[in-house]
Amino acid sequence: MTKISIFLQHITSNSQTTSLLSKKIIRNVTFCIFMLTILTVLFACDGNYQPKPYAYFRIELPPIKYYEIDSLGPYYTQINVNSHPDKTDSHFSDVTDKWINVVYPKLNATIHLSYKHITPDQLQTVTEESRTLVYNHTIRADNIIESYYEDSINHIYGVMYELTGNAASPAQFYITDSTHNFLRGAVYFNNLPNYDSIMPCAIYIENDIVHIIETLRWKK
Repeated sequence: MTKISIFLQHITSNSQTTSLLSKKIIRNVTFCIFMLTILTVLFACDGNYQPKPYAYFRIELPPIKYYEIDSLGPYYTQINVNSHPDKTDSHFSDVTDKWINVVYPKLNATIHLSYKHITPDQLQTVTEESRTLVYNHTIRADNIIESYYEDSINHIYGVMYELTGNAASPAQFYITDSTHNFLRGAVYFNNLPNYDSIMPCAIYIENDIVHIIETLRWKK
């Protein structure tokens, strides 16, 4: 064997060794990258992760101002300037039963008002009917808070119901003079009930209901 042949064999042997080493290094590097990826995913998904709560659009509530209105039936009161009586959806022809809606266009809500002329012996019946209509919402309501009102000078006696949770109506109430007049109201939003999203608007209208009760007077 010549010296040239021996030299060529040596080069070929070294090349094969280098190729094997390169493949081994590549496999090791690939394995390390794979393990680093697994560890990164595991540490990113540890038990300290806190999901972000659901967010809702910020609602700009209009400034509160009231004006007196006396075309709602045999009574007059003050309502918010950001609402208006919907006379296209009203009923005053009946002698004893009358109703009208107070609409909040910007809040997409309505207070449905219904008036009934009563006799003293009907008082218990109509108040129990109103209470039953409220408590029919217990399937979806988390809680129902009752607030009582009494103004003996102006003959105003009533109850306001605040309903929390995803009830269809977040607030209802009734007012009576306990002898001849009975007025019931219920708030409804024109969308699917979600208390977390409508809560600011519901509280806004509940404050208006308090003002309606406090400023209501029966016509002689």
